[in-house]
Amino acid sequence: MNLSREAERQRLLLAALAGPVTAAAPGLSIRESQARAARGLEAYRANAEALAERALSAAFATVQAMVGEENFRHLACEFWRADPPLRGDVGECGDAFPVWLELHAAMARWPWLGDCARLDQALHHNERAADAVFDAASLALLESTDPARLALQLMPGTAVLRSRWPIATIHAAHRVDEAHSEAAFAQVRAALDAKRGEQVLVVRQGWRAVVCELGQAGADWAEQLLAGASLSAALERAGEGFDFAAWLGTAVREQWLKGVVELRD
Repeated sequence: MNLSREAERQRLLLAALAGPVTAAAPGLSIRESQARAARGLEAYRANAEALAERALSAAFATVQAMVGEENFRHLACEFWRADPPLRGDVGECGDAFPVWLELHAAMARWPWLGDCARLDQALHHNERAADAVFDAASLALLESTDPARLALQLMPGTAVLRSRWPIATIHAAHRVDEAHSEAAFAQVRAALDAKRGEQVLVVRQGWRAVVCELGQAGADWAEQLLAGASLSAALERAGEGFDFAAWLGTAVREQWLKGVVELRD
């Protein structure tokens, strides 16, 4: 198979699906009459929109719960038409969805929706990240090697998000059972009224991505590690009040840490 030719064919088909029903994309060869081709493209489009809705609902479950299934269905179709996927992997078709939601006039009453979508997206990407095994033996480097030559690697898919909205509280409220939902949403209302921002760490526990709320110092520390800072540089920026031993114990127990690596010159 000529991969470049197939990629071009898929690009043209996506252009046709995103365009008017009555016209095919220039350069796309369709061996049918104009009317039949239009009906075929319409069927493809309906299937594509249904697929986009399923993909987006899987990736943005909190957003779907917040706006309702029917509204989300309309948003998904509208988004697909505005920003059709450029790759064959539908699991990645919602990369621009958080920004699109923030700019959507009908969503202006929920200004926190974009950051909630970013958190959903980070969780989705985390679960799609490569599997990794904790290298327990690498901890010995902490005793034998200069911290300036070491870095701590977090598990693949780990992410830090900062928001001026209580995204962890909102996320948690949409995952409690009915018996606890009233109290959970009361906490959301209180956090929104207080204009409380939150920082979170997205990590995987077993097969599931989870949200861990962080303080400012914890978010700063995790960002340093994700940026590849040396252990000594990260500790210096964290300051004397940072309890590295306590963090290390938590990181190992909660499966945040992939291992310790020695930096190359």
